[in-house]
Amino acid sequence: MKYEVIREIFNRCSGNQMRDVFVTNEDVEDPESYVKNMLVGDIEIFEKSVLENGDIIIDVVINGLKQRFSFSQD
Repeated sequence: MKYEVIREIFNRCSGNQMRDVFVTNEDVEDPESYVKNMLVGDIEIFEKSVLENGDIIIDVVINGLKQRFSFSQD
């Protein structure tokens, strides 16, 4: 399925509320596998939410760093 994928990497510094944001269009069969294949390290938290409009949000914490992947059907 074709998705717009937004990857947000949250900054650990308490004085900096900015985050890195990357936007791509991808053909993805399984968003959970897609996220797990992108990450290197020990996944501490992996939470998936499906919104009413069908968007999929996956929040992960890996090596103490929070990231969010948002999948919107393209």
